[in-house]
Amino acid sequence: MSTYKAIRKVPSAPQADAKVIAALREIPVAALSDNMHRNIGTVGLHPYHRPGKQTMAGTAVTARSRGGDNLTYLRALEFCRPGDVLVIDAGGDLNNAVVGGILSFYAASIGVTGVVIDGAVRDVAEIRERTFPVYARGVTHRGPYKDGPGEINVPISVGGMVVNPGDIVVGDQDGLLAIPQQGIEELIEKAIAHLHAEAKTIQAMKEGRWDRSFIDALEARCNN
Repeated sequence: MSTYKAIRKVPSAPQADAKVIAALREIPVAALSDNMHRNIGTVGLHPYHRPGKQTMAGTAVTARSRGGDNLTYLRALEFCRPGDVLVIDAGGDLNNAVVGGILSFYAASIGVTGVVIDGAVRDVAEIRERTFPVYARGVTHRGPYKDGPGEINVPISVGGMVVNPGDIVVGDQDGLLAIPQQGIEELIEKAIAHLHAEAKTIQAMKEGRWDRSFIDALEARCNN
């Protein structure tokens, strides 16, 4: 760990296995969420990019910045490796944008997989023309300050979700999840089995043989 004026800096955590990331890119976030008790993930953050075919997945590089200030974001890009997701805790502030079209373009150009900001963005029309994932709490035309302070690669919270450096962050049009690397293979297996079960349900619906008796059981267990 090193410190200097304005920003506390901690080295980035080891990246997740490439095979794990490749598998996660083929799984919708909802299927993962359904196997994580359905109470984990962000609330209030929205995708501003053009939808792509795959789920965003990468290792988290985290940063905490003062609301409306992007000095920490600028420095944190140096800690990002190809395949990482840069996650910024900007305190949910919507007064000034932390990232816009130029800086999101630069992040994509150095191989960052996506950017998540609990704060504001701008240049939304430009961002929406690209499939590079950008998630944020809101939008404002007002640009950022560059004064600090901030921290890089520390535990943070975005949209009510705790993100630790090295967590795997996944996102699609439904939302975002942060998943510890430990035990990720088991979660992937459960999510894939979940998708297979859903496919069977769809097929049963198409064939007019969907068993709806489970609704009677659900209604019977209600207290009133």
